[in-house]
Amino acid sequence: MSGDLDDGEGNKMSGLELALLIIVILLIGVPLATVAYLYYFDAKQEQHAILRNFPLLGKVRYILEKIGPEMRQYLFDHDTTGKPFSREDYQNIIIPAKYQNNMLSFGSKRDFDQKGYFIRNAMFPKQARELRVDNNGIIDTKKYTIEEDDLFKRKEHMEEIQSKPWLLADEDAVVIGEHCKHPFKVKGLVGMSAMSYGSLGDRAITTLSTGLGMATGTWMNTGEGGLSPYHLKGDVDIIMQIGPGLFGVRTKEGELDFDELKRKANLKQVKAIELKLAQGAKARGGHLDGSKVTPEIAEIRGVEPWKTVDSPNRFNEFDSLESMFDLIDKIRDISGLPVGMKMVVGHQSEADQLASFMKESGRGPDFITVDGSEGGTGATYQELADSVGLPIKPAVMTLHRALKAHGVRDRVKVIASGKLFTPDRIAVVLAMGADLVNIARAFMFSVGCIMAQRCHTNTCPVGVATTDPKLQKALVIEEKKYRVVNYLLTLRQGLFTTAAAAGLNSPVEFTEEHIAYQDDKGRMLTLDQLYKDVRQTS
Repeated sequence: MSGDLDDGEGNKMSGLELALLIIVILLIGVPLATVAYLYYFDAKQEQHAILRNFPLLGKVRYILEKIGPEMRQYLFDHDTTGKPFSREDYQNIIIPAKYQNNMLSFGSKRDFDQKGYFIRNAMFPKQARELRVDNNGIIDTKKYTIEEDDLFKRKEHMEEIQSKPWLLADEDAVVIGEHCKHPFKVKGLVGMSAMSYGSLGDRAITTLSTGLGMATGTWMNTGEGGLSPYHLKGDVDIIMQIGPGLFGVRTKEGELDFDELKRKANLKQVKAIELKLAQGAKARGGHLDGSKVTPEIAEIRGVEPWKTVDSPNRFNEFDSLESMFDLIDKIRDISGLPVGMKMVVGHQSEADQLASFMKESGRGPDFITVDGSEGGTGATYQELADSVGLPIKPAVMTLHRALKAHGVRDRVKVIASGKLFTPDRIAVVLAMGADLVNIARAFMFSVGCIMAQRCHTNTCPVGVATTDPKLQKALVIEEKKYRVVNYLLTLRQGLFTTAAAAGLNSPVEFTEEHIAYQDDKGRMLTLDQLYKDVRQTS
């Protein structure tokens, strides 16, 4: 049988010619048919006005609108203007994570004419040998080394390295709950903020737990979703958070299960317990979409699988400072652990009331986590994320000074949280009164987050903020855990470098006098002057 085709006039087409003809027809005919169908369909639909009048141009408009966020992020946004994190912010995290390097060339991209905070340098800075630092325990990690990098080709490889831990000296270690049965001693100033299993997938939580454990001297907060097996995968200290939903420590009736709380508090890795009153991006209860509530997550939280979970706006167990302190005392007595609270500062008067009652009662939390309104979340409402609560810097100053004014500052440790992802940002907030710092989204970057902003949809394309097994396969634990280690070690080293430039032996020595503020007229103010101005206008 011949593979040729007669065209009716005695001319024969070869098989190749026939195949090419079919391809041409498909290339032209199918698109034309598709365009005709879309034109007819869009012109008849009643939902979108632009498509009824201009079906083809309207379709192009919607396509451009759909890919707009990606186009702006990679092509059109300036390096320092993207939100919620700029391209430069992202690089300040991912480059140390991959290459354990935070060097730059030529100069800063910061606009020095704009208002902002500056760290005062010393005329005679400290030498490396003068720093009060514990670098005895060498850490085995891996980093990338670039072999070739041009427009069309990039080649790099991972290599094993040994790094210094950059921990606080023993005499500078921060002790939380020093009068508790089991105080929590911390030798690093930076830990992981609350991120629940469910909000993040099991691979992301496992990677973070493992990497943080390798870095030593740090901690991870479970988030209000409760303690999961994946938080315990690495050898890292745990702050177990309890939110208004009581996930992980609740009875079937939704009451606080003190027996379960005690059981988990007795685990070796659990070092402290935190009651979550509010979060910076959502001064309300948490939200977890039903698509994320797998049977395992449901069992851990004590809820029904595949059903959306919304926490109450506040704890049903207390509605005043006195009743809250009662619960804090009870949990401390049962667990023997330090007990703290996570809050969003709303006003000076609230900070004063808290500090005043701590003084009058002689009771209170062992630590207070202050979350700034610029903090992140897996899901919240626009109006809460944009406008409710104070940003981290005025929040920390407000609480710190209230505690000092009422003579209770030495009884409680303050942990600050809110986009504190570089050494200089951390140094500023330490100087304002924070004892420790929590970080969340920067650690998400270190395990692969690309700011797709789909955390609440369970469709995270890089497998970080999703429980979908198919999407989670993108996250390779054995590779990403080293990025977590490298980012944290580089961050801690940067803190000591910054302290040395300010003439300090350790970053624990930062105080208000080491920070200056430049206003929009170029005038330099001390934090004391700035704080007084804020109080007079509040």
